[in-house]
Amino acid sequence: MEISNLGARVVVIGGGTGSFTILTGLKNYVSDITALVSMADDGGSTGVLRDEYGVLPAGDIRQCLVALSHSPRVRDLFNYRFENGTLDGHSFGNLFLTALEKMTGNFSAGVELASEILQVTGKVEPITLDQVTLCMKDGARTVRHERNIDDKEFHDIKPELWLDPRPKANPAALRAIKNADLVVIAPGSLYTSLGAALVVPGIGQALATTRAKTVYICNLMNKPGQTDGFTVGDYADELERLAGAKFLDFVVYNNHQPHADLLKRYAADRELPVEYHAPIKRLHYQIKAADLLARNVWRGGNRSDRVRRTLIRHDPDRVARQTMKIFFS
Repeated sequence: MEISNLGARVVVIGGGTGSFTILTGLKNYVSDITALVSMADDGGSTGVLRDEYGVLPAGDIRQCLVALSHSPRVRDLFNYRFENGTLDGHSFGNLFLTALEKMTGNFSAGVELASEILQVTGKVEPITLDQVTLCMKDGARTVRHERNIDDKEFHDIKPELWLDPRPKANPAALRAIKNADLVVIAPGSLYTSLGAALVVPGIGQALATTRAKTVYICNLMNKPGQTDGFTVGDYADELERLAGAKFLDFVVYNNHQPHADLLKRYAADRELPVEYHAPIKRLHYQIKAADLLARNVWRGGNRSDRVRRTLIRHDPDRVARQTMKIFFS
């Protein structure tokens, strides 16, 4: 299938590797793509740059730009991480986006300029332009910062999430959702990635009222301490609870079993596959099962890349093909 010239407008919502995977596949099928990116990341290189320079988080934006780029050498440059010295652990892309924001005085203008340099298909937009901190209620205590919430064990509670200070949705993000033909919620950390995007005021309402088909690509594996035992339906329910609105039209899950050796390695870390259980009630969205699993295994890379890479992963092209089937159905 070649890139569509039908003028289909596709929006992808998420952050991190989930959006990277979806965008990498979709850019080969449609040219009008807008990636809306969660802006709560405050760990690693991104967190250091936020603290030191007061800039908006660059890490997930960088990954989306790289995913949509058609310039392999520049993609490699943006992903390059320094391995020693004062820049140890920083990616060139994060530093570059920080410099662009400081130079232009405007994060969106910096992202737009980076898009030109990377020869990006489509656009990348922050879901909010405000400096925000992800917060969670843990009993009587408030846990602040995405990096701390990501390490929390919830003990079967459904956490209350919000952003502080209360942000405004980026008007460009709201316009993209309103005018879209297809909206895809990428797989990713349910609370610190997807939740951080969906709790931005106005986003849930925009999703509930858009004329677009809305599709969620469900996670492959559960996160220990946060989504233990979650089924496909549980993920969909939580997305809509966090958004404050019923907005899903389709939920797509993987029905191909990973290799037994990989499952054993994950189980040692208490990570188990997300299973599908037939619903006992009538749903307002359709369930689609498909083989979405990547066959190649990630082998490692730059030593300073401190992000834990997954071995059981979505295949970008398989996901893109299934998504486009839904669009044309």
